[in-house]
Amino acid sequence: MLPLRIPSPSQGVWHLGALPIRAYAIAILVGIVAAVFIAIRRFTRRTEGGTADDVLEITFWAVPFGIIGGRIYHVITTPGPYFGEGGDPIRALFIWEGGLGIWGAIALGAVGAWIGCRRQNIRFAVFADAVAPGLLVAQAIGRLGNWFNQELYGAPTDLPWGLAIDPQHLVTDPATGQAFAEGTLFHPTFLYELIWNLAAAALLLWLDRRFRLGHSRVFWAYVTLYTLGRGWIEMLRIDTAQHVLGLRLNVWTSILVFIGGVVAFVLIGRLRHGREQDARRSVPAEKDREAAGQDPAPEASA
Repeated sequence: MLPLRIPSPSQGVWHLGALPIRAYAIAILVGIVAAVFIAIRRFTRRTEGGTADDVLEITFWAVPFGIIGGRIYHVITTPGPYFGEGGDPIRALFIWEGGLGIWGAIALGAVGAWIGCRRQNIRFAVFADAVAPGLLVAQAIGRLGNWFNQELYGAPTDLPWGLAIDPQHLVTDPATGQAFAEGTLFHPTFLYELIWNLAAAALLLWLDRRFRLGHSRVFWAYVTLYTLGRGWIEMLRIDTAQHVLGLRLNVWTSILVFIGGVVAFVLIGRLRHGREQDARRSVPAEKDREAAGQDPAPEASA
């Protein structure tokens, strides 16, 4: 009896005339929409003072920063195709071909979100807690783009759910340097991470309802859960990557970020309890008066 297998899509790009429609880009966009929808529902229900417009304005800043950060991280940690022998540096700009490092996307995306929160007078921690489960859902959907691109798969496997890869997308065996034989099946790491992320999102929602987490603890729980899964999934992958002390750089990143996430979650839990009541940052009294069109208080004028 032949083993079951997961087929890869026959194509990841469709053309409407001269316009290419890429599955990778669609997956990223659908993921962003899902994350925004979840963030709006959570942000407007968890605390007072937050609106859907606030989330959209913050997203306007966070998404471009996140995409740029994700691409920068990918290029830095996987420089071979761009700056190695036979590489093409211009391709570093071709985001639509795939390649967004989640660590860079989260780091720089957080900077964009912080700017958006400042402009909207929103507490950054409140927004981070609201969007955290949505980020996991977005990352799960985004992994479908890797499936369509037939990239970032794992080592060969004889498990029933092995992933079939077309010959033109096969990488060389990192152990031997030789090409894999046609018909070899691989670990579907895109599917592993998709399932892990959705399960982690569900767990986050339960933890938040059960313990009324606040002050960015939902976000740090997201960091902890994601890195816990990403670490072992990353160790299955065989695509080109930088190695440090025998481990892929992303594995080390997962370990360090996991430790940081646990420490932050515990420390914040000891210092602050419960959840914020208001999504808005406190505003000095004189600014309130100015916003209302009143003269500043005498001491402020002095």
